[in-house]
Amino acid sequence: MAEGLIFNAADEAQQGALGAALSAVCPLVCMIHLQGDLGAGKTTFVRGFLRGLGYVGAVRSPTYTLVEPYATERLRCYHFDLYRLADAEELEYLGLRDILAEQAVWLVEWPEHGAGVLPAPDLRVGIEHQRVGRRLCFEAGSALGAETLGALRDHLGDGIN
Repeated sequence: MAEGLIFNAADEAQQGALGAALSAVCPLVCMIHLQGDLGAGKTTFVRGFLRGLGYVGAVRSPTYTLVEPYATERLRCYHFDLYRLADAEELEYLGLRDILAEQAVWLVEWPEHGAGVLPAPDLRVGIEHQRVGRRLCFEAGSALGAETLGALRDHLGDGIN
C-alpha cells in the first residue's frame, strides 16, 4: 500500500500554501504527477510551489505550449500540461528525453496522456472539488516520494500555514 497524506484546502490561498510547503521539502530531482478534473486547481498548486521557491513571474497553465521551464535559486522546474496531447509519442518532439536528463523537478498535469512514455511519478497529487475548497491527496510512488511525504508531514506540523 502506498504511503499518503490528505489535506483539505478551504480556498486557493491554502491550496497554494500546500504547493509552497511541498517546494520547501522537495528534492532537487522529482517527478510529480498532478491529477484532477478541469478547474480543480492543478496550476494553482504549481503556482504555489513556484512561489514557495521565490519565483515571482507569471505562472500560467502551459495548455498550448505543453511545457514551461522555471529556474529558481534552489532548483529547476518544468511544468507540463499534457491535456491537449494527442499521442504520448509527441513528448519526444518536446525534447522530453533531454529534459528528463536534467536535474529538475517535473510537475505534470494530465500525466495519463503521456502514459507509456512519461516516467512513473515519485509523487502523485490528486486534487478533488469539494463543496467548499479542494481535497488534496498526496501519494508516494517511489522511495524518494515516501521520504518527501515524511518531510512534508514534518514541515506542516499541525496544518497548512
